[in-house]
Amino acid sequence: MVNYTAKVTVSVIILAAGNASRMGKPKQLLPFKNATLLEHAISQALNSKIKEVYCILGANSQNIKKTVSSSQITFIDNPKWKEGLSTSIVKGINYLETLEKQLDAVLIMLCDQPFVNVNYIDLLVNTFASNPDSIIASNYGGKHGVPAIFPKKAFQYLTNLKGDKGAKDVLNNSIFNVISVTPKSEEVLTDIDTPEDYESLNKN
Repeated sequence: MVNYTAKVTVSVIILAAGNASRMGKPKQLLPFKNATLLEHAISQALNSKIKEVYCILGANSQNIKKTVSSSQITFIDNPKWKEGLSTSIVKGINYLETLEKQLDAVLIMLCDQPFVNVNYIDLLVNTFASNPDSIIASNYGGKHGVPAIFPKKAFQYLTNLKGDKGAKDVLNNSIFNVISVTPKSEEVLTDIDTPEDYESLNKN
């Protein structure tokens, strides 16, 4: 784990366990920039100021693992992936808490936001380094979402999440101070969920 500010240490959890029902095929494996969507997300995380990256897999886990060449990524299998996105967050946080490492926060990101790049990840990290007691969230037109950084004091709330709402309950919990980061372009937070989304991505 890299202590990049002398203040905080942060790990990344990439959520990639779903079966992409709206896409009709595993979107983790869709080609993008001489890689796949998942490999692209992994490379952006690994090239950021955070060097310790974990990826939560569920559907098509074995096939996906075969496509990722980086030895720097740690895969975590989520057998409960069908129960919703929250189960992957719970699985990831529980795993991190078993490690004998000092950890101040976790950055949670998705595998299907190809415009979330190194610069945006580093922006979130730098914001957290200056505000280590706050949640640093992405601004979706006034609503908080991921990618987001959660300080350790939020971990107990993350491990109590249920259903398919992801981290929304924690991001909108009034007991936390949430700092909302607005990317330079709305495109940064674009999800690739449908064949139409993917077709549009390839036109860029």
